[in-house]
Amino acid sequence: MSALSDAITRSFSAEELDRPAMSPLRALGRRRLSGVEVLAQSVATTAPAASMVVLPMTMLRNASPLVGLLTILGATILISLIALCVTQFTRRQAAAGGLYSFVFQGLGTRAALTTGVAVLVKYLGSATLTLYSGSAALTAVLREVGFDVDGPVATLAVHAAVAAAALAVLVRGARFAALAILAVEAGSLLFIVALTLLPAAGTVSPAAGPVTAPHGVLYVALGAIFALAGFESATFFGPEAKRPLVTITRPVLLTPMICGGLFVFAAWAAWTGRSTTIVDVYLHGTDSGAPTLLVVALNLGLACSWLASATASSHAASRLVYSMGVERLLPPVFTAVHRRFRTPYAALLAIVLLVAAASALLAPSPVLDTLRDVVRAMVVAAYVLVAVASIRFLRRIREQTPGVLLAAFAASLAGIALLGYLLVARILDSDIGGPAVIAALLSAGLLWHRRLLRRRPGDLDRVGAFDHAESDDVLPGAGVFAPDAHGNPVLVAGRAPPGRRHRGGPPTDSS
Repeated sequence: MSALSDAITRSFSAEELDRPAMSPLRALGRRRLSGVEVLAQSVATTAPAASMVVLPMTMLRNASPLVGLLTILGATILISLIALCVTQFTRRQAAAGGLYSFVFQGLGTRAALTTGVAVLVKYLGSATLTLYSGSAALTAVLREVGFDVDGPVATLAVHAAVAAAALAVLVRGARFAALAILAVEAGSLLFIVALTLLPAAGTVSPAAGPVTAPHGVLYVALGAIFALAGFESATFFGPEAKRPLVTITRPVLLTPMICGGLFVFAAWAAWTGRSTTIVDVYLHGTDSGAPTLLVVALNLGLACSWLASATASSHAASRLVYSMGVERLLPPVFTAVHRRFRTPYAALLAIVLLVAAASALLAPSPVLDTLRDVVRAMVVAAYVLVAVASIRFLRRIREQTPGVLLAAFAASLAGIALLGYLLVARILDSDIGGPAVIAALLSAGLLWHRRLLRRRPGDLDRVGAFDHAESDDVLPGAGVFAPDAHGNPVLVAGRAPPGRRHRGGPPTDSS
């Protein structure tokens, strides 16, 4: 009881703050999201229901069933290692910038800006691709039930309606969006799993190509990684989560296990022929001999899964844009937050409009394939950077352990090998555009840093904003607050400079 008595005694003599200490991310609303709501965000971003249909098809087109199954299993293990690296940061801080903010802690501003570009391209590209696929599936449903949705005007109307619905859900609030996404994805997932459990109907042979293809294993691996990408989207909601150091860490670890297990199950179903019904209906519709009701139900389930993923990806991207706005790397308009719902509505509006316009302009063409390659490359690049950053970060704070270091090294080397293989494969296939775009995007962060260093060097000091303790979070006399480099009061672990202590009893020795 002596410690408690001392704390109570200090509380009576504690000085009041000249200016309250406030988190730079408090406008988003702190400590609101539960673990289930955060998990829903991560799982929905991966679109597990839709991926359980697309991955088997990708596997059967590009590799033998056994090789495809082992490749998907290997990709799941790789993403789990990346998740372990990410949790080294989520256990210690909460940031709306996600991987971008974490990489700053380990590798500094140059790598952070490169990661920011890669992550933003990933989420915008993923949202575009899933919105395009979801709108196409929704169009197929409308066509089957008798609505004429052919032509550019009808296509634009479908995309506009979907974008408006997604924006309304997102602006309504993080909790509402998470629960809506969870309900939609859960229903789709149950339906797809039920179809997959039907008795085997023979081996599937999609008409799009041979059983094996050049660089087939690479594309299966990248497809599986892209399907699992988004597990880290929970990290963007750290400041908004209850008990963030626990609430965020658990979904980051659980999502690759849950979704990876589902994808391995889907690969096994393809190997045993249980995916025949799903793939045939997905590829050929009623021409496969399936009843119209089944075709409508499958396309509706896929549409819901893809659109939930597009919504979740836009949700995560808005937090990254908001965080960069707070750090003055992007225009301050993106820091505008809805007074009631606490959502960054300006960032959400810009992102949803951009994604909707891009998805409406997409069509089956080489541009679509290039976009997929670019987004997948950005995913791998961001994961490599956060794995390397975790090594540097743990060494800096002297908390490294052999297991985590080994996982980070293995994940980094595997990611670098995959990224290099992708670039070489595209060049060998006479595709120079894709590698050129990838190289340009990876260089954009360095150019951005150089520009800021020349014109606005002070803004570089704001990179890496994260949620920190506020005045109301600390009992009087239990902590010491002192100004940071920008004059904002923050909790410090040590003696405050003379005359600059804001709150907390007697100064303590520096730790």
